[in-house]
Amino acid sequence: MAGIAIYNSLNEKIHDNFKVDINHNLESIKILPNMGENNPEFYGDITQQSVAKAEIENPSGNRIFCMAITAPQISLLKEGSPTSWSSVIDKITSNADEDNDNKLFLISAGNITPNEFDIHNQDCNANFPIEDPGQSWNAITIGAYAGIDELTDKYYLERNYRNVVNKDDLSPYSRCSKQWESNLPIKPEVLFFGGNIITNGNDNSDCEEFSLLTTSNNIASNMFSTINATSSATAQASYMSAKIYSTYPNIWPETIRALIIHSASWTDVMIEKYSYGNLKNKGNVNNLLRHCGYGIPDLSKAIQCAENSVNLIIEERITPYYKEKNSYKTNMNYHKLPWPKSELEKLNDKDIKIKITLSYFIEPGPGQIGKTNKYRYQSCGLRFAIKDKYESDIEFKKRINELSRNEDPNYINSISQKWVIGKNNRDVGSIHSDYLEGGAIEFKEMDKIAIYPVTGWWKTRTNLKKFDNSIRYSLIVSLETPETETNLYTSIINQIPSGKTIISNTIDTSNKETINFEQGELF
Repeated sequence: MAGIAIYNSLNEKIHDNFKVDINHNLESIKILPNMGENNPEFYGDITQQSVAKAEIENPSGNRIFCMAITAPQISLLKEGSPTSWSSVIDKITSNADEDNDNKLFLISAGNITPNEFDIHNQDCNANFPIEDPGQSWNAITIGAYAGIDELTDKYYLERNYRNVVNKDDLSPYSRCSKQWESNLPIKPEVLFFGGNIITNGNDNSDCEEFSLLTTSNNIASNMFSTINATSSATAQASYMSAKIYSTYPNIWPETIRALIIHSASWTDVMIEKYSYGNLKNKGNVNNLLRHCGYGIPDLSKAIQCAENSVNLIIEERITPYYKEKNSYKTNMNYHKLPWPKSELEKLNDKDIKIKITLSYFIEPGPGQIGKTNKYRYQSCGLRFAIKDKYESDIEFKKRINELSRNEDPNYINSISQKWVIGKNNRDVGSIHSDYLEGGAIEFKEMDKIAIYPVTGWWKTRTNLKKFDNSIRYSLIVSLETPETETNLYTSIINQIPSGKTIISNTIDTSNKETINFEQGELF
């Protein structure tokens, strides 16, 4: 895992003479004893002590925690519900008790062993839920995909072995959240290369040919080794996170998380197998999400903007609730985007894609009571909405007020937007990502975004006096068109006042208006 976290895959690097730039450091903390096992009741405490030890040794710098050790969930609550272990990770990353705000957790989804995998069941992965603490709301849980399906090893070919799944499919090693209830977070969020399993119809086996080349943990006998499954995938996610951090060292962990998920996409194989080739059916999309998350991330998309594709990044705070006399009121943030209207007019009915990702870290609810209801577990929930092409600014604000008042997962309004993932699928957990596709001219007036809160224990458990706390969020909005002659980036950057660009090729659009309202009030 260390070799992957530092170099990523060595499969290609050892065959060329290009310089390898390493811009991040590596450190490790041992959490397993020399003999025996840790008591499961102490998993959370051991993890918290390990985080503290790393920060005491080196208190400066951005830090990414990569953990590929998981365990079956032993909670008596429903599968996928928070446990003491996952809640500790949510608390560590929420920074509820400290000022240090540079922690990002990456956790493996857990593995299915070759002997456990049923090659006769086309949806075998669905029978193996994400392992503890992968249900953490704030962590990125990493699954795996099968990047190779061409077996050439004569030893296995002569014994009639073949690959279990096709290239670009969900890896046979990868667990998922298909068995979880629909109000629990989407897990895994993303997939990295995890390899394939081979079978001869009777016996299943690992295969080095379907794994990644990496450094050996015993260099005295061998400099190289191979790695697969979700351990490999989680180390690759760490490498990608470190690359983003080294490129943009001042951005928040919430933004790293948002960029990874925002850059992800499904393969055609995944869409065909898990959504049955129909992304218009929201039930099919949910099935795809619960198996593959948001897909496979793309480092270049996360870091760079092309002329015909641009990421707008907003890092902001919101105080979701506040008390006035004897009533509790709610704030929302309202962002005006530097929309390239002239370029959209030129494109007319040419295809364009708008994608939005909202990322924030919740503070977990104290005590066991918070683990049975999402509104009691999350400190607060945030949602996004974008102005419709038919709405005035005032009508948009009125609609958002209604959304925040109702907090109804089945609430339907009359706007024309046809989100691919859909509100009911995306509004779970603490990261929400979705996209719209259509003719460019349709999106010309959709230049306002609102961030509004929904209920959490900060508001409902008033005796704890958290109702006036603030929460950070990262919002990423991207525009993308296949028309390569269109320069969206230049058109947008020309609208940004001097000093607003915070990092190269990433635009700060924090033109924010904070609006507060009380229950029942319209603007």
